[in-house]
Amino acid sequence: MRGKFKQEINTREIYSTIMSRSESCYKWADVPEDKLRPDLSRKVIHGENVTIAMFSLKKGAKVDSHKHVNEQMSCVLSGAVKFIMADGKEYVLSQGMVMHLPPNVEHAALALEDSVVMDVFSPPRDDWKKGTDQYLRK
Repeated sequence: MRGKFKQEINTREIYSTIMSRSESCYKWADVPEDKLRPDLSRKVIHGENVTIAMFSLKKGAKVDSHKHVNEQMSCVLSGAVKFIMADGKEYVLSQGMVMHLPPNVEHAALALEDSVVMDVFSPPRDDWKKGTDQYLRK
């Protein structure tokens, strides 16, 4: 049956992996939630060339400054999030706004209120698959 997830539990990492090259349909309610911290959780679907993630952030949740080889698009579905660039620029995004981050652009984030953010990455987030995403867990 299409849309079923293969769950892999690797110490603290839970993620979903698309295993076939055919189309698939998913329901976010069925995707396992990875509680990264008390104020931050995510649901993830990995494709062959892309990763999509749904983050839930409590007001005040911070994602420390980091960068990655993946291009990133972040869409705020609810709430408000501040993105802080390494050069000091700040962008406040509210519901319906999208942030584009090219590969290797250093950035941090701060939830200004309880928020839900959908992130799309290309290529896929192999670091998340391997559990080497400690910047999200502290």
